[in-house]
Amino acid sequence: MRGSTYFQTAQLTKIIFRECAKKKDRINPNHQDYQVISSFKSMETYRNVWNNFLNYLKEHWKLKNSELITAEHVEAYLLYKVEYHPSKQYIEKISSAIGKLEIALNRYSKEKYNNPIIYDFRIRETTLNNIRDLKLVANNYHNRVYLDPLIIINNMKDDKHKLAAKIQLQGGARVEAVTLINLHQLRGFQRDRISNNTKGVIETVEKGGKKGDVFVSESTYKELENYFEDNNINQFRIKYAKYTDDIKQSCLELNILSHSTHGFRWTFAQNRVREYQYYNYSYEQALQAVSWEMKHFRASITEHYLQ
Repeated sequence: MRGSTYFQTAQLTKIIFRECAKKKDRINPNHQDYQVISSFKSMETYRNVWNNFLNYLKEHWKLKNSELITAEHVEAYLLYKVEYHPSKQYIEKISSAIGKLEIALNRYSKEKYNNPIIYDFRIRETTLNNIRDLKLVANNYHNRVYLDPLIIINNMKDDKHKLAAKIQLQGGARVEAVTLINLHQLRGFQRDRISNNTKGVIETVEKGGKKGDVFVSESTYKELENYFEDNNINQFRIKYAKYTDDIKQSCLELNILSHSTHGFRWTFAQNRVREYQYYNYSYEQALQAVSWEMKHFRASITEHYLQ
């Protein structure tokens, strides 16, 4: 579909919105108004989510055509939103809006093509259930920084999980960047321009192929190097579910509230802002610099981690 984000969502709104549709028709699979939206307020809410979703896809996936949305994009978006620790109600609203987007796209495709594209976004339900099970949403905001992250890491059972956690803690990497690291992503050592300390550089690849360097301690970098050499392989891989479960169990044993993998990223943000300020950067400069290091763009996003 051609056009801006807002033009595309306007077209999809026309497909699914029926202001006068009766409830009995909206729940009747044989009626033309089946599954349409009849509330103007609901439609406005859903469209706002669609706009946000499409803008996310444009920024992180370079995808500008809503007809190309797949289940993979839906899953990635939900996990991306979880990083900001939304309320249970908000993440459920997003999931519901994406369900309506699925219906709108299927209707649009059926009207436009002889062989319509079939959209299936049921992954949103599985992802939402996983998010709830891991307690990654809350009924209100709370800080997700680990006060003593190293004790949690040292208490984890799997050495690979410990290594992934250290990369997140020291480099601020998202979880998808540490669940798969290839040998060619190791970039050697360079000086940290802030502290002038030697850091190991890992080129991380996140959802949508978004690349960026994270900087870790020499010892952590060498540990990753040794993993490749000792096992004679060129890929470091861990399973997300097992990794988060190891963190959860470690926190449970230590009687520490678990913030899953995001806790390490939050802790990195706070530590890094303090480090910039220690080396005489202003608060605003520190916010923007850390935002870039965490693969964001706006300085204001970093403040979210500092509340």
